[in-house]
Amino acid sequence: MSDSEEAENKPKAKAARTRKKPAPSPVESADASIPSKSAGEPEARPSPLAAPDPETDELTFKRKPARKSSAKPTKASSAESTAPVAAAEPANPEPPAPMIAENQDPPAETRRQPDDGQEGPRADDQIRHGEPGPGDEVVNIRYEEIKRGTTYISQLQQMTVAQLMDIATEENIPDAHELRKQDLIYRIIKERVRQNGLMFGDGTLEVLPDGFGFLRLADSSYNPCPDDIYISPSQIRRFGLRPGAMVAGQVRPPKENERYFALLRVEAINQQDPDLLSRKIMFEDLTPLHPDRRFILENNPEEIGLRLVDLVTPIGKGQRGLIVAPPRTGKTVLLQKMATAILRNHPECYVMVLLIDERPEEVTDMERTVKGPRCEVISSTFDEPTSRHVQVAEIVIEKAKRQVEYGVDVVILLDSITRLARAYNNEAPSSGKLLSGGMDAAALQKPKRFFGAARNVQEGGSLTILGTALVDTGSRLDEVIFEEFKGTGNMELHLDRRLVDKRVWPAININASGTRKEELLLSPEDLKRHYVLRKVLADMNPVEAVELLTTQLKRFKTNEEFLKSLGG
Repeated sequence: MSDSEEAENKPKAKAARTRKKPAPSPVESADASIPSKSAGEPEARPSPLAAPDPETDELTFKRKPARKSSAKPTKASSAESTAPVAAAEPANPEPPAPMIAENQDPPAETRRQPDDGQEGPRADDQIRHGEPGPGDEVVNIRYEEIKRGTTYISQLQQMTVAQLMDIATEENIPDAHELRKQDLIYRIIKERVRQNGLMFGDGTLEVLPDGFGFLRLADSSYNPCPDDIYISPSQIRRFGLRPGAMVAGQVRPPKENERYFALLRVEAINQQDPDLLSRKIMFEDLTPLHPDRRFILENNPEEIGLRLVDLVTPIGKGQRGLIVAPPRTGKTVLLQKMATAILRNHPECYVMVLLIDERPEEVTDMERTVKGPRCEVISSTFDEPTSRHVQVAEIVIEKAKRQVEYGVDVVILLDSITRLARAYNNEAPSSGKLLSGGMDAAALQKPKRFFGAARNVQEGGSLTILGTALVDTGSRLDEVIFEEFKGTGNMELHLDRRLVDKRVWPAININASGTRKEELLLSPEDLKRHYVLRKVLADMNPVEAVELLTTQLKRFKTNEEFLKSLGG
């Protein structure tokens, strides 16, 4: 080949090699766009007019050094920056099978993002203190109307099924007649939230072992319901919420993959400002004292039973009392009368009637008898599992403790502590040590903790627990439970079956009943007169003593007049 032909073929071979060279990968092209920089040589920058491939452009900008912006971050951007952290929070699980979605956001992030022309979301300090943020005036006015309106969850809980059906018909809810009461409430709330966009809810906090919680309602006896409000672990930690706290605030409807309403904004804890919670002393750190403020049960001259209780076993605020009762001696009726008298004579007290393992008809009778804005009737009937007995008892005692921390006088009337101890015995893991009757040695710790929570508090407030203990049932287990609780109370009221057999009411064994430290509850003059009365009745049998005392009480309108007639 001549030199001229060789020189002519070189450009052709070079062009062929250029055509056969494979196209660079996106990573190689990205590396090629960033040439190595030698000392003193300025860095080459890609042209702003270029339109690179999307994948190459994404990788190129990952390798470019980020420019420092002098603009201050907005509230929306700060909320978005915390979104990955919030996504790890568990979302709205179902208690039986806690499958937690990953899209549950804390309150600050789940608030609606501003549309064009709207102001940004409210800051956390504004949310906690209820201060109006920019652009929130209209929303807050609408929200206050809804708080006083029919979207309030607890108001729907108090309605009957017929009333709920009428509301469902107005809201055009399909297949409403096929729904249970709780499912019907859930559908009504969801429809009204869809129309209004806002909702106000409250309830008593129950914290589950996984860290999240739900707001239960007293109208359903704190039973898990579809309309319960979910609270995330971040909210529980942020506000220092403890089980039993009464929480109220703004609620959002469930998202597509959620089943429960979720709390957006905490407005009140135990009906007060959330900031006050950090100043309260925990219940376990309060100073217990002997009861020194007396309950007056006497409210009707014809109500001899309560007048007799006032004379025989005076009850103080913070009393830990046992009503020892054989079957069919009138213990439930006596509790009804006590609850009604306390609500009438001491309206500042908060009364909670807890019925464990009772008959449904007795629950209905108690609910119709004991009524008031500061009372609750909570029940777990005998056809429910023992785990339900334990769950409702734990919520009630925790709620009572939170109230005492705020200086409230709380009264719990428990029927009965024997059946509650039986439920704990069935639910407690076996320790290998059994007492007579089949009672596990470790199972009595929690019912004793329940009963031992009753106390008068030096810092203000009190927790009074009056529980019935069953005896003469033919069960060795019931006798063991009574013996374990016998020395723990500071007041005992014994009911006698012999009085019932002779149809003598109230069936109170006067000589076996009494109150410790009763001198703190009575004036010196009344104390002397009580001693005189005790001396007269001490030598009589129970039937004669009750008959004599009831006959004398009917002659006087009040106990004070009767005691003055004794002299002393």
